Amino acid sequence: METPIENNELALTEVNPETQPNKRRKKKSIVWEHFTIETVGAGCRRACCKQCKQSFAYSTGSKVAGTSHLKRHIAKGTCTLILRNQEKNQLSPYSAPSKMGGAGSASEPPKRRYRTSSLMSVPFDQDRCRHEIARMIIMHDYPLHMVEHPGFVAFVQNLQPRFDMVSFNTVQGDCVATYLREKQSLLKFIEGSPGRICLTLDLWTSRQSVGYVFLTGHFIDMDWKLHRRILNVVMESCPDSETAFSHAVAVCLSDWSLENKLFSITLNQPLGEIGIEYLRAQLSIKNPLLLNGQFLVGNCVARTLSSMALDVFGAGRETIKKIRDSVKYVKTSESHEEKFLELKQQLQVPSTKSLFLDDQNQWNTTYEMLVAASELKEVFSCLDTSDPDYKEAPSLDDWKLVETLCTFLKLFYDAASWLTSTTTIPTTNTFYHEMWKIQTELARAATSEDPFISNLTKPMQEKVDKYWKDCGLVLAIAVAMDPRFKMKLVEFSYPKIYGDEAASAYIRVVDEGLHELFLEYVALPLPLTPTYADEGNPGIMKAEDHSEGGGGGGGGGGLPSSYGLSDFDMYIMETSTQQMKSELDQYLEESVLPRVQEFDLLGWWKLNKLKYPTLSKMARDILSIPVSSVAVESIFDTVGKEMDEYRSSLRPETLEALICAKDWLQYGSSPPEMSNALVKMEF
Repeated sequence: METPIENNELALTEVNPETQPNKRRKKKSIVWEHFTIETVGAGCRRACCKQCKQSFAYSTGSKVAGTSHLKRHIAKGTCTLILRNQEKNQLSPYSAPSKMGGAGSASEPPKRRYRTSSLMSVPFDQDRCRHEIARMIIMHDYPLHMVEHPGFVAFVQNLQPRFDMVSFNTVQGDCVATYLREKQSLLKFIEGSPGRICLTLDLWTSRQSVGYVFLTGHFIDMDWKLHRRILNVVMESCPDSETAFSHAVAVCLSDWSLENKLFSITLNQPLGEIGIEYLRAQLSIKNPLLLNGQFLVGNCVARTLSSMALDVFGAGRETIKKIRDSVKYVKTSESHEEKFLELKQQLQVPSTKSLFLDDQNQWNTTYEMLVAASELKEVFSCLDTSDPDYKEAPSLDDWKLVETLCTFLKLFYDAASWLTSTTTIPTTNTFYHEMWKIQTELARAATSEDPFISNLTKPMQEKVDKYWKDCGLVLAIAVAMDPRFKMKLVEFSYPKIYGDEAASAYIRVVDEGLHELFLEYVALPLPLTPTYADEGNPGIMKAEDHSEGGGGGGGGGGLPSSYGLSDFDMYIMETSTQQMKSELDQYLEESVLPRVQEFDLLGWWKLNKLKYPTLSKMARDILSIPVSSVAVESIFDTVGKEMDEYRSSLRPETLEALICAKDWLQYGSSPPEMSNALVKMEF
C-alpha cells in the first residue's frame, strides 16, 4: 500500500511542467485507436497510422493540427489497408474497423469510449436491410412501389451506397416471406391453446364489386389470456351470395387446421336463413355443434348500436343540422371563435368542453359534438348580440330536443365504449349488463306520453329485441360464468325485461341450456392437446409407470389382480359422470363473490380450474365469444368498410399477407434468421 509521501510524489510527478502537455487532457477521439503520436524533432510531433504507417502533421510548438484530417484518412477509404479489410468484412465505407485483427490487437484490452461516433464499426447486411424494409412497408401500409420511387431510391443510396435496391417483385416476396414466418409462429401458438376458437367475419366492399371477408380468431391461451388475431382475408367474387361467408369460413378452417375447434361465428351483417342453414350444415360435418349450434352464428353488437344511433339522428336530422351549422360558424373563423370564447367568459359558463365539427361517418363524434354544444347553449343563445353576423341560433325547443337525443345516444355510446379498448379485450359477460340496461331504458321510454319519444323508441326496440333473441342465451350463460353474478343476475333481471309472468319460462330456458351445455362438455370433451390434457388432468401418470401384478417398488404401489374388476371401469365412468354433473350445481349453489370493479374474471377461473376442471373448460370457451366483429377503430362507423383502389389492385395472396402480418407484428415478431428456411416466393 502506498504511503502518503508516495502519493504526494505521484501527484507532483503528474503536474511536472515537462509532462503537463501530455497529461493535461486525455485524448477521447476514437481516431487514436488507429494512430500513434511520434516525436520527430524539437517541438514537432506527427500522427502515424497503425495500419499503413503513413504520418500526418499533429503539432508544431504550441500549434495543434486537430484530428479532422486523421478521420478522413480512416473513414473515407484513403488508407488502403483499412479499405481492403472493410471489403473483406463487408463493413460500411463510413465505418472504422476498431475491432480488426492486427499486431497486438488480440492482447490489447478494450479501450473505454467516451462518446459515440460515425466511425463505429457496424456490419452491413443486405438481407437484414431487406427484412427491415419489408417490415416498414407492412407496419405503416406503405405502397410496395415505394421502393422504386426516385426519391426513396436516392435517399437509400445516399444513406448506404452499398445497398442493392430492390424491385417491386422482390419486396413483394419479402413481405410474403415475413407473413409466412409470422404465420408459422402463430400457428404453433394456436395449436398450443387448449380451448376452442371463435371467429368474427367482417365484410369489406370495393369499387370492383368484389368483397373481402376479414376472419379474426378469438381464443384464450394456457395462461387464461384472451387473444384476438386476424387469420385470413378472403376475396369473394360474389359477396352478396348466400355462400360467401361459408366459403370464407371453410378456407380459414382448412388453412389453420381448426376442424373440431370452432365454437362460434359472429357476423357484421344479417345473414338470411338459407345462408345460416348452409353454414351450419357445412360446418357440422367436421365440427360438432354444441347446444345444437345455438352458439354458432351471432350478430355484431357494434352494428346494432350504430343502427340505433342512426335512428336517433334520423329523428332529429333538422335540429342536428342547425347545431352543426352553428358549430361550423364558430370553428371555421378565428374571429368568430374569439368572440365566442369572450362571450363564454363573460357569461361565466362552467363547461370545460371544446367545440368541434363531427365526422358524419363516425356517430360518436356527432354525439360528442351535440354534448359539447348543449353545455354551451347559453353562449350560442347570446352570440347574436356580440356578433351580428350570427343569425341562425338554435331555439329553446331545439336544445330540448338535443337533450332528449343525447339521452338515447349516451346509452349506446357507453355500451360501445367497452369495445374500444386497445389494451384489453372485453369478455362476453360484460355485454349482458349493457344490453340489459339498454333494453330496460327503451322499454321505459316506450311508455312515455311524449309521442316523439315513444315513436322514436319503437324501431330501436325492435332491433334490440332481435339482437336479444339471437344472442341473449349466449350473454346469459356468459354472465352465469361470472362468480359475482352466476344465475342470480338472470333471475333478477329477466322479470324486468319480460315481466313477472313470462320471466320464469325464459329463466328456465337459460338454466336448461346451461346444464345441457355442461353435460355436452362432460360427455364430449374437447380435443385434447398435450397442454390441455396436462392442465385438466393434473397428476395423471402414464400406464407404463405402473407395474402390473404388484411387482416393483414395495409399499403396495403395484396394481392388484384384475379378478372381480371386469365391471370396475364402467362403474368408475358412471359414478364419475354423476360427480361431474354436480360440478355445475356446486358452482351455482355457492355464494356469489362481492362485486369488485376491477375483478379479473379470467384470472379467477385460472385459479379455480382444478376445483372445476370441466366447468372451467366450458367457461374458457364461453367467455371468448366475441360480441363485435369489427376492428376497434371501426366500432362507431355508420358505413361499411371499403377496400381502397391500391389494395384492390394487389394479388389476393399479397393483400392477405400485408393485412395479417401488420396485425401480428404489433404483438412482437419472429427472429429474421428463420427466413433462410422459407421457400422463395416467385412473382
